[in-house]
Amino acid sequence: MKRISILILGLWLSATAIGQVKQNNFEIAKSIDIYNDLLRELNLNYVDEIDPAELNEAAIDAMLNGLDPYTVFIPESEIESYKLMTTGEYGGIGAIIQYDGEYTRISDPYEGWPAQKAGLRAGDAILSVNGVDTHKKPTDQVSELLKGQPGTEVTLKIKRYGVEKPIELTLKREKVKIDNISYATVFDNGIGYVSFNSFTRNAANEMKQHLVDMKKDHDLKGFIIDLRGNGGGLMNEAVDIVNLFIPKGKPVVSTKGKSQHAASMYGTTNQPIDEQIPLAILVDGGSASASEILAGAIQDYDRGVVIGQRTFGKGLVQNILPLSYNTQMKVTIAKYYIPSGRCIQEIDYSKNGKLKTENGKSDHDTLHSPLSTFHSQDTLGKPFKTEAGRTVYEGHGIMPDVKIEPLKYATVTAYLYARNYIFDYATKYAHEHPSIAPADQFKIDDATYTDFMKFVKDKGFIYTTESEKKLEELKKMAKEEGYLESIGAQIEALEKKLNADKENDLVKNRADIEDLLRLEIVGRYYYQTGRIVASLEDDKDLQAAFEILLDKKRYESILRP
Repeated sequence: MKRISILILGLWLSATAIGQVKQNNFEIAKSIDIYNDLLRELNLNYVDEIDPAELNEAAIDAMLNGLDPYTVFIPESEIESYKLMTTGEYGGIGAIIQYDGEYTRISDPYEGWPAQKAGLRAGDAILSVNGVDTHKKPTDQVSELLKGQPGTEVTLKIKRYGVEKPIELTLKREKVKIDNISYATVFDNGIGYVSFNSFTRNAANEMKQHLVDMKKDHDLKGFIIDLRGNGGGLMNEAVDIVNLFIPKGKPVVSTKGKSQHAASMYGTTNQPIDEQIPLAILVDGGSASASEILAGAIQDYDRGVVIGQRTFGKGLVQNILPLSYNTQMKVTIAKYYIPSGRCIQEIDYSKNGKLKTENGKSDHDTLHSPLSTFHSQDTLGKPFKTEAGRTVYEGHGIMPDVKIEPLKYATVTAYLYARNYIFDYATKYAHEHPSIAPADQFKIDDATYTDFMKFVKDKGFIYTTESEKKLEELKKMAKEEGYLESIGAQIEALEKKLNADKENDLVKNRADIEDLLRLEIVGRYYYQTGRIVASLEDDKDLQAAFEILLDKKRYESILRP
């Protein structure tokens, strides 16, 4: 009787599923019919001429906005940009660009690629591309003008700091390949290190080659993979990197979704390169997706120590599906689960499109700048166990085994960074100084910092502190409630004291401002590699990794308490 009941239940569930599919298909056909009629009538009757393609893309975007932010429509014009996400390659000039409110500027030319070889510098404002005026054009539009087939030419008219007349440069586009590993070295203490940017094609092979070469040329005491700021990429590359340190035949990540083909399990298929070397993974709030698979699997197998701050918490899998007219859709098809069985997805995307954390409060699904952190607090989800029996938690990203407090910048520092005062001063400095000391030796001396403060003052730098905002709110509330006359003098005294203290903010916060200024200036001369080298000079996460990897007893006590 029990077996008959189970069979009847199974048939009922199947019939229910089939019925739901039929209902959905009817609703889709009905909606398409309504949409076609609406667009046709608009075209015939609307008072002004319409752009059907523009309206169609707006309608698609509005529909997908009700889902998660990773499910997006990709028009033909943006195919090249999405190609970069998976291959690390694109046809273009090889430079990071940013918009300053007037023009798009070169922010960081990649060393060895057309922009740098042609002499483009950080700070150069792009006035036109192939004769197209770029004034007030946002970054994405200028980016599309710069991209193109490798071998084709593109002519830029630029405005350079300290040069009166615009400069015209003609560059030949190349197939630009952004390396997954931007810097690799073995420190004097015998610790190998790789700064890992992304998980595009061949990422695992690049990692393997660096590890093999380091083992061949040095007596490695440990190995550090720096995933800070790494937003992820291809899942299979993360699995293959885990396989460098984990034995063959071990599960790394499984996926579960609505459709049957979305359910898969990915594991190690080769013999590892090294199962014994002490391993540290550096993470922060910008480490997401494939970075979290790598860090989470290493943690779940107790193979290495995860150090830093809680990761972003993206446990969703996307697939790119071809659509008609050479368009595509990137769609979330599944959630992924790491070896302990946990899913690290931080945000619950409700049906109305709002982003919610588990406590129901709204949150933002964006990677923050170096001046802020993503997570406000470390909450705990459902507990799971690592292979050695340590407790780890589901959701909320990957919790590090060794937590390092993130850098917290003062308001004045954040304003200087966000409003490009530090960037603009570095442009000025590079114009006035043909060369500087090596990246790991360059320092901001007193004369340079004094000049920076004068530069900022001459530019009319002003900012509003949180304290000033609160005082203004207090004054407004006191006026509304009739207390301003009695406490107005005290508020005015506080304002004067606050303004006096603000005058000293550039001196009081010199250490943090100087650090950002030093990195920006170094980047002008030594590009991305130099900036990384300079940033490692006083890196708390890196120093913690050194101490743990070189102390075998402490390393073992963290992994097997």
